[in-house]
Amino acid sequence: FSSTIVESKEQNYAAAILKTGPADHFFDCSVVFSTIVHSARQRLWITSPYFVPDDIMVRALQTASLRGVDVRILIPGKADHFFVELASLTYYDDMKKFGVKIFRYQEKFLHQKVFIVDDWLAGVSTVNLDNRSLYLNFEATALIADTGFVEELSRVLETDFERSILVEPDYFNKLGLPKKVAARVARLASPLL
Repeated sequence: FSSTIVESKEQNYAAAILKTGPADHFFDCSVVFSTIVHSARQRLWITSPYFVPDDIMVRALQTASLRGVDVRILIPGKADHFFVELASLTYYDDMKKFGVKIFRYQEKFLHQKVFIVDDWLAGVSTVNLDNRSLYLNFEATALIADTGFVEELSRVLETDFERSILVEPDYFNKLGLPKKVAARVARLASPLL
């Protein structure tokens, strides 16, 4: 971690800049993000253009929801990588049966990577919820512990949720057989995505 003060026209924010990458011996993005997920007590809102999480992240998100945390994941309605989108479909029911809410954004492509934990922590990041970001890529995340910033970001995400469709239960099971088979094959390749 490296700490810094981020200047704003209206106020200063105390922020920690977290850099992770494949050369790190002790830190990897997956550990950091699962720790952040485990710290949530009331809400955890995540936006990512890609949702192909590893097993650690899947369990962390499910466990957070079981604790009563309002877990919401906002992803694009249409991804820019078809294979990644197929793999992503297979996680929907895994999340939904534990109470995690998945929203598909309906206006253009969604590329923001942000998260909110409760009312005190926000993250603005280069990290996607996929194996490349969590283990292979060099990434950076600004962690901002400021209730005013969290409130501002909450308003942005609330607007994005309004422009999204909530994924219904059994979404995956309602897909046609060819798409389900293709999605399962794509998930087998998810460690490479």
